[in-house]
Amino acid sequence: MLVAVLLGSCLFLYAGYVVYGGYLQKIFKINDSNLTPACEKQDGIDYVPSSCMVLLGHHFSSIAGAGPIVGPIIAGLYFGWLPALLWILLGSVLIGGVHDYTALVASIRHEGKSLSEICRRYMNPLSYKLFLLFTWLALVYVITAFADLTAKTFIDDQGVASTSLLYIVLAIAFGYSLYKIKVPLFYGTAIAVLVMLGFIVLGQYYPISLDCLASSLLNTKQIWYLLLILYCLVASVTPVWILLQPRDYLSSYLLYLSVGMATVGLLFGGFSIEYPSFLGWQSKEIGFLFPMLFITVACGACSGFHSLVASGTTSKQLSIETDAKKVAYGGMLIEGFVAVIALCTIAMLQKSSISSLGSDPLRIYSHGMGKFFAVVGLPEKMGASFGSLAIATFILTTLDTATRLGRYIFQEFFALSNNKASRYLSTFATIFLPVLFNFITIHDKAGNPIPLWKAIWPIFGTTNQLLAGLALLSIVVWLKVKKVPYTFVLLPAIFMMVMTLAALVLLLQSNSSVLITSIAVVLLFLALLLIAQTARIFFPQRLK
Repeated sequence: MLVAVLLGSCLFLYAGYVVYGGYLQKIFKINDSNLTPACEKQDGIDYVPSSCMVLLGHHFSSIAGAGPIVGPIIAGLYFGWLPALLWILLGSVLIGGVHDYTALVASIRHEGKSLSEICRRYMNPLSYKLFLLFTWLALVYVITAFADLTAKTFIDDQGVASTSLLYIVLAIAFGYSLYKIKVPLFYGTAIAVLVMLGFIVLGQYYPISLDCLASSLLNTKQIWYLLLILYCLVASVTPVWILLQPRDYLSSYLLYLSVGMATVGLLFGGFSIEYPSFLGWQSKEIGFLFPMLFITVACGACSGFHSLVASGTTSKQLSIETDAKKVAYGGMLIEGFVAVIALCTIAMLQKSSISSLGSDPLRIYSHGMGKFFAVVGLPEKMGASFGSLAIATFILTTLDTATRLGRYIFQEFFALSNNKASRYLSTFATIFLPVLFNFITIHDKAGNPIPLWKAIWPIFGTTNQLLAGLALLSIVVWLKVKKVPYTFVLLPAIFMMVMTLAALVLLLQSNSSVLITSIAVVLLFLALLLIAQTARIFFPQRLK
């Protein structure tokens, strides 16, 4: 049965890419004779024309993160695997893929600017500022949640921490050899991937522990968290070809390998579905299926963060317009397939075995990868460690991209020039709140302390999906002004707005953290203002 789920999902996603992706290309009249911003404004720092494979690796690694793994497993855990599977497949093709692709096309048609520029040009200055502020706060949530998840992973598997640090060095060396020494991409990739696999083994032999640095002021997890934020600072201000792009490109091979191993394991491992397909319309842990399913799965089906990557870094590296379908729409569907695999790791577990894994999505995924590795004769422990490394690597790529995007948006909001002082100031401003969160202990309603990522995830998921709805609305406005058919964007926008606003209201009622609740209230207010501004475009007479 799991084999049928896997193959059926793969065929559905491929058909979506060919049929619906082709339809989108026709709507936007994609033409490679149009000069892209990467070629027109090439500066060697942010605007860098890249090959399709390199850019797909960067884009895919940036958007993947922990979202398509953590979200589907949580949804499957509390609602059953079938509702999550249906949303992943339908959402990826009809909403998430459309969202990512249209965001990238809109950006390259506006000089590589963010979607907030569309708000400025086609709505009004207030909408422009509101969208910038909303997206910046959403990125703060991304950085906070993912830095905490990575710090936890480094403590749980110290070998993963070692490999991750070695991997950063490898990415810098790869970027330098590719752009300065002019090593051919094929040979450079082959060598770098082999070295990367060697680092995976080396990391297990030489694990890194920071326990010796822990004190009454900072525990080990907080130290790792601050080091990760420092890494984000460095990655944000350095030229994109030195670290961000080569690191993300190489990361994609880790993901391809994990997808390949999981596919082989599912096809030949003889695993059956053990977990219930449906657990009911309400979960006492996270609430009603409608709307909570749609904000819990997050990146596995649709994610507002993707529009920030597409219109933030990817649009500045796209060489030709036809690559947009492969990079944006194709990248979303690959992520949907990753989400299906993550869902399979919960579907193959008996409900009674969940307690031994602590209902931890990262442990469940790593446990599943261990089982998949065992199918081809490799040690199960190695597979589990590989799963942890893959998650940590994806999260790190999301972290550095999110920080860089936060820097862009801060600079744009205050109309700062892109000099060295401005880059550092904007980055410091972006990481300030994540650093503050590191020193705050959050409790649940019963008064028990809970991990930062777990407290933030529901609000993060809601904010992320709300951003997707707002991004789609801004694209609808652009298409309307340009007299291009927009129903295929409007319907997903309405669906995402309704589900996420309902979820945000429910979460505000149940959240016990004053700081998280305060930020969520601000985000809700900003979202409602943006919706009102959009409505003025469609109903100018009624809303005067």
